[in-house]
Amino acid sequence: MLNEWYQHIVFAYPYLLWLLLLLPMLIGWYLLKSKQSTSSITISSLSTHKKQSAAKNVIRHLPFVLRLLSVGLLIIAIARPQSRSNEERIEGEGIDIVLCMDVSGSMLAEDFAPNRLEAMKKVAADFVDARKTDRIGLVIFSGEPFTQCPITTDHAALKSQIYAVRSGILQDGTAIGSGLATSVERLKKSKSKTKIIILLTDGENNGGLIPPSTAKEIAKAFSIKVYTIGMGTEGYASMPQQTNAGVVRSMEKVNIDEKLLREIANETGGSYFRAKDNESLSTIYTEIDQLEKSKIETSSFARYAEEFYPLAIAVVLLLLIEAWLRYKTLRKLP
Repeated sequence: MLNEWYQHIVFAYPYLLWLLLLLPMLIGWYLLKSKQSTSSITISSLSTHKKQSAAKNVIRHLPFVLRLLSVGLLIIAIARPQSRSNEERIEGEGIDIVLCMDVSGSMLAEDFAPNRLEAMKKVAADFVDARKTDRIGLVIFSGEPFTQCPITTDHAALKSQIYAVRSGILQDGTAIGSGLATSVERLKKSKSKTKIIILLTDGENNGGLIPPSTAKEIAKAFSIKVYTIGMGTEGYASMPQQTNAGVVRSMEKVNIDEKLLREIANETGGSYFRAKDNESLSTIYTEIDQLEKSKIETSSFARYAEEFYPLAIAVVLLLLIEAWLRYKTLRKLP
């Protein structure tokens, strides 16, 4: 506990702590004085002398110990120990962002570790951590779209919703147009100067009520920039399937409509990326983070609280106890 307290303490006058070197000198002086004051006499009888109290012999050095402690605490007190708390104030103009994520059954493919869905959730959470002043929302889609989290500055709540995403909770399929349109709906009333959507999918549009071309035009009408990510390796990927006999894995061809994703990105002012493994996926989100920087002003300052008061009180108490022992308990009769 004392070590933890000391780690958060700074001293206003740390050079005064060198005075603590006086304590060993005082101890040496006391020992020398005690040795010099010791004397012996020869008497014929002990009947005129009372036997010295054993308790007093034990505590006769206690006043010096208390005086020594009080001097040490006084030196520490005048060095002015202070607790320091660092605070950071972040101000700036944030960006409104919607993460639009494919959660169709194919996102369980294992060409990413442990699979596409879990890899996507990990990099999305890291991306949220990096966007301190932005409002971010989450839309998921498969055969239909769903707003998992409206745009918010509560990033802790958003991350919990990201990690709660599961495949199979929506009708299966890949409704890219509907997912994009729902994301636009979340942003169209935003007053932010910059509004972006990061759309990630591993397949081709094969469902939904809104065609991708229509969703793209709606995004353009509201000046929303769309970054698109095609997720999947080249060729074939291992796909787990639940059967009566257990989980069976089969190799399925990776089909990503890169032409569509590139078209959506280019016409809305964004960029298209292809993620073939965990590392490239993480790099893509980092690159988007660098491309869309918020205007942030950070001011750091420290608050100090004086911590010498308990030490000063302890010094007074120790001196009072020492005086009581010296002039009451250990008082010498003339």
